[in-house]
Amino acid sequence: MQLNRLGLSAGLLAALAGCALTPQPGAEKDKTYRLTILHTNDHHGRFWPNSDGEYGMAARKTVVDEIRREVASQGGFSLLLDGGDVNTGVPESDLQDAVPDFKGMNLLGYQAMAVGNHEFDKPLAVLKMQRELAQFPLLSANIYQDGQRLFAPYQVFDLGGLKVGVMGLTTEGTRRMAHPDNIGRLEFRGVIAEAGKVVPELRRLADVVIAATHMGHYENGQHGSQAPGDVEMARAVSGIDLVVGGHTQNPVCMKAENRRDHAYVPATPCQPDRQNGAWIVQAHEWGKYVGRADFEYRNGDFRLMKYALIPVNLKKPVTAADGKTTLVHYTSPIAQDPDMLALLTPYQQFGQDKLNVQIGTVDARLEGDRDVVRRMPTNLGVLIARAMRDKTGSDFAMVNAGGVRDSIAAGAITYKDMLKVHPFANTVCTADLSGKEVLDYLNAAAKMNPGAGAFPQFAGIELDISAGVASHVRIKGMALDADKTYRIAVNSFQAAGGDGYPKLSSHPSFVNTGFNDAQVLHAFIVANTPLKAASFEPGLAVLRR
Repeated sequence: MQLNRLGLSAGLLAALAGCALTPQPGAEKDKTYRLTILHTNDHHGRFWPNSDGEYGMAARKTVVDEIRREVASQGGFSLLLDGGDVNTGVPESDLQDAVPDFKGMNLLGYQAMAVGNHEFDKPLAVLKMQRELAQFPLLSANIYQDGQRLFAPYQVFDLGGLKVGVMGLTTEGTRRMAHPDNIGRLEFRGVIAEAGKVVPELRRLADVVIAATHMGHYENGQHGSQAPGDVEMARAVSGIDLVVGGHTQNPVCMKAENRRDHAYVPATPCQPDRQNGAWIVQAHEWGKYVGRADFEYRNGDFRLMKYALIPVNLKKPVTAADGKTTLVHYTSPIAQDPDMLALLTPYQQFGQDKLNVQIGTVDARLEGDRDVVRRMPTNLGVLIARAMRDKTGSDFAMVNAGGVRDSIAAGAITYKDMLKVHPFANTVCTADLSGKEVLDYLNAAAKMNPGAGAFPQFAGIELDISAGVASHVRIKGMALDADKTYRIAVNSFQAAGGDGYPKLSSHPSFVNTGFNDAQVLHAFIVANTPLKAASFEPGLAVLRR
């Protein structure tokens, strides 16, 4: 096993060094072991409850502590695992490099987590700091640097004699999704091939093998243009007992074999997926749920006894007879742990002081919801691209939908709203392209599947997209001229080849303006407030046939 190249604390180094010396599986014959796996994923900076009092790490700790006490009182053992993507999503966290989130995970007592693609949203020095801060291992078997694994591939836990091996895997799509400057020479090797190497090794060391993954759950393995996920990996690699997943940010609750319940309702029964003998679980996102899987192990038989997704103060709208709608809890309210509140309050206050400054207003919602902006043109997509175009004097602009992380509600707009929409601190870049180069670039954009983060949003351009081909292109109302030169504006992630786009950063005309995307959007809103959302409707500018 290769150790990481970023640096670890002495204590963690010693713990990981012991992995290879772990004795053979030690479960006693004819003894029944009770094991409860608690899991979360895709935290994305949500250490604090939202404005409706939902989720947050303080209430999560109350849930986890109660389950641990219950399990221990019945002679069982528990493991708390996370499926990755602690970073990026809420300005209070982003401004502080997720320090409050990792400190909160320490207090919660996490025992391992998979490395997610958003762990690479900032330079490796930040990730090194986070790893040294974490009092639990960050695991990934398939990330390499200079031929050696960057992270420990697994950790083995001795739970009363029952040996439980937890392996980490990270989507190989990280190479496309992370900013190239942040991943440098790193290799994100195929998850199936790496799991095929590690699982046999772990089976010699552990009675139970768990994969903590950040790869995604794709129904019946239909991953489209995305990298392979949990279903494909479990089908290809035998010997995995449980997959604790993340990345696609959905509750994995099945209606039938290979059919996920896309309309899962909180607090209702949830049946995990199962592929090739491996149970597959995922707890939606943001700490909205704590997943709980209760198992029994006896003489090599690892049996799921019950499973539940426990809502963390999630609420539903209820309309009274008088027509008024209020939010009510799906389950009994969960108190916030006072120790966690004491830890996190200073971080929340620091962020609030920086962010709650009004910069403008809008008369209707600007749509940036993940499920919408990755499938169709939206007014927020147009607004962002227009701000980039105006700032740079470009002929047209394009933004990958994965760079749009939240909507803006009608009413007052704050600086915090800007950072929720644009948490990645990308810069705006330009390139001067011939009409032929523009068409080549648009044809690459046309092949980006709806639903993917690569899905393009435009401003200043009209085109038809049919069967992955762009046609009838008009810029500034004029048909595209193959011999004319046009200036395009994109963000630095996309310019560097992120999301699989053609690389513009090596083009002779490339310019990185240095303008932060959130600041560009901020300046446009200040200059044009009050905004009318209808002014940014996509209309029929981009037709998909």
